[in-house]
This record gives sequence, C-alpha cells and structure tokens, in this order.
Amino acid sequence: MRTRLYLHVAAAAAMTGLILAFSTTAGAQEQRPVASKDNATAQWTFDNVEAGKLPAGWKAEGTNQRGPVATWAVKADADAPSKPNVLALTDTKEGWGGTFNLLWTDRVTFWDGVIEVKVKAEAGDDDRGGGPIWRMQDKDNYYVARWNPLEDNFRLYYVKDGARKTLESARVRTDASKWHTLRIEHKGNEIRCYFDGEALLQAQDKTFPAAGGVGLWTKADAVTAFDDLRVSGVDASNGE
Repeated sequence: MRTRLYLHVAAAAAMTGLILAFSTTAGAQEQRPVASKDNATAQWTFDNVEAGKLPAGWKAEGTNQRGPVATWAVKADADAPSKPNVLALTDTKEGWGGTFNLLWTDRVTFWDGVIEVKVKAEAGDDDRGGGPIWRMQDKDNYYVARWNPLEDNFRLYYVKDGARKTLESARVRTDASKWHTLRIEHKGNEIRCYFDGEALLQAQDKTFPAAGGVGLWTKADAVTAFDDLRVSGVDASNGE
C-alpha cells in the first residue's frame, strides 16, 4: 500500500494559510499541520495570508504564455465563503487568448481522492471563470475542470505538452455573480466532476497516471476568485 497524497511539510514552520487534518488548542495563534499516513486532507482558506501575498510554496505560471505572467494574490472579499480572504487572479496583464493562467503548488501532490473549491467569476470579456488543476507534472501537463459562464458550460480537460483536449462537457446556466462549488473525484482512471453538488461530467482517462501538484486555473482575460480549496487523498493499492 502506498499513500497517494504526499504532504511535504517544512520542519521549521507550518505552511502559511495551509491546514492539514487539524490539531488545535484553545487560544492558539497558529494552526500546525498534522499529516495522516493513511488518509490526509489539505485545506486552504487563505485567511491567514497577508493581502497582496501568496500562500507559501505557491507559484504563478502560464501555459502558452506570451508576455508577462498574470498576477495572483490573496485579497479581502466581503462576500467570501470563509471570511475575510480569497485567492484571486487580479491582473491578467492583457493575457493572450490562448494563455492558461496557473497558480499551483507541489508541496501537496495528489493522485487519488477529492478536490473541491469555491469559484466566483469576477470579470473577463474573452473568457471567464476557471477551476482546479491536479496531477500536475509541470505548467504544460495536467488535468483541469473549469466552469465558463460566458459559454454556459462546465468542462473536463487534460493539457498535454501545452495542448488542451476536451474529455467531457456539460451545459450549465447559472448566476455568474455568485459563488459556486466545483468538486472533482479521481480514482485511478475514473474522473467525476460536480457543479454545486450535481454530477455533470464523467470520463475515463490515463494520460497522467502519476501523482502531481494541485492548483487553480483561468484562461486568457478571466479574472476569477477562489476560496476554500480542499484536497483529500486516499491510501490506494499499487498491486505490490
């Protein structure tokens, strides 16, 4: 048996804004991560990160990048699902239409389990919305599930060597000004995707069979806010 969610925790200090499992004490000023060997959960609320900054260990990149990489930052949002902060793409730098804006971390790597995140589409003329990325090998190779209110759809893709391929698509018409919850369940080659609790996408794919990083994704000029990212993994047999 091998644990497929690997949690890399610096010995000197807990990651800023990251909660793993939980161990709390009344009046404690800091939440220290506790990783379970058999089943572990990572959750980011972004509420302990200074506005204008990023959580420790996260980096911004772009697939098919032309020009400067988009700016991401934690910011206050009075409408945040968990107040006071959210993590958002705040400046697209007039991104080219084929650019995929990425913010991700490899301090938590994911193979099998569940990813859930809350999303609010704030702006975008050419594109809007976004979603989570996972089993990320690098900026050009990963899975992504994204909601686009301009197209009224919710889609599952893989991006391989910078090229995107659709695995499944569903029509979604909803209030784009509200927060919505995207949930991904991935086990082996089986992928299911939920929008606000409704199972809309199902696919089988073996493009990326190995564990990889997790993060957030938008396209082109989509300015999007995210909150309450939760990644949970399971202990799975490797046939050994």
